[in-house]
Amino acid sequence: MTPVAEVYEADRATFAADIAGKDAPVVLRGAVADWPLVKAAQTSVATFAETLEREASDVAGEAWFAEPTVAGRFGFTADFASYNHDRRQATVAQLLALLLRQQGAARPYAMFAGALPVATHLPGFRTTHPMPLLEGEEMLVSLWLGNRTKTATHFDFPHNLACVVAGRRRFTLFPTEQARNLYIGPLDVTLAGQPSSMVDVAAPDLSRFPRYADAATAALTAELEPGDALYVPSLWWHAVESRDDVAAMVNYWWRDEGLGSSPFTALLHAAGAMATIPANERARWRALFNYFAFDPDSGKHLPERYRPRSLTDAIRARIIRSLGGKP
Repeated sequence: MTPVAEVYEADRATFAADIAGKDAPVVLRGAVADWPLVKAAQTSVATFAETLEREASDVAGEAWFAEPTVAGRFGFTADFASYNHDRRQATVAQLLALLLRQQGAARPYAMFAGALPVATHLPGFRTTHPMPLLEGEEMLVSLWLGNRTKTATHFDFPHNLACVVAGRRRFTLFPTEQARNLYIGPLDVTLAGQPSSMVDVAAPDLSRFPRYADAATAALTAELEPGDALYVPSLWWHAVESRDDVAAMVNYWWRDEGLGSSPFTALLHAAGAMATIPANERARWRALFNYFAFDPDSGKHLPERYRPRSLTDAIRARIIRSLGGKP
């Protein structure tokens, strides 16, 4: 595995042109080192917990809890019928109390609260912890809080700037085209909405998942300390390991064209529609998809209003009607 490229200084213009504009992961060392929560975490875990609790609301959010036997790797039962963990509601203060109580335990219960909207759970955060690299962007900003946990390899539709606030994090990243070698789980049974890999990147079972060896060759890795940030481009697969008893991260998600509807919905529909079509016909459909969906020159011989990319509203209405709805 190859280390992710690193930079040590970046302003808004440099980030947009030389980092987000390059479509490859980049570590930004010390990007949020001046944040009050980062400084508190570098003082002590107790100071971090006190500082975070002062920022937090009393609104509960979803948190995952698992027995020590799962070793922090949240997932499914073998038949995908249920999870290997429980999901309950907890406030940030309650989570911090549980994390501190287990600090230093040899076999702790795994605890993880992911994608908690900071607008709800840390209402003053964006004022006290500015992010000038993304000034002016339409963003979703989320808190991740837990202990020694492992997030299965998955992708995010938006771009992601992951800022480590407390504890160390290890990211393992794969280019989008490695999907076939990652042994992705079901599209309709997911942990958090996106499909994820069945391979444990920390201990891959190559007898069960032999093609993962090719994915590992293509993988990039990043070791992050509090104050560091990682830029993850849209649709790059990534696994995340939290390596300390108390760990927190803040994610910024955005898209160049805004946070609108996701092509993932089209992917789900296409995957189901193609499932029973004969192989020779699938090849023909692949050619049509390549032309109508991916060829930038498709329809250039037509007036602008009739080109494929200008028919969004009409196409959306047709899809809705085909599914039995009303546009």
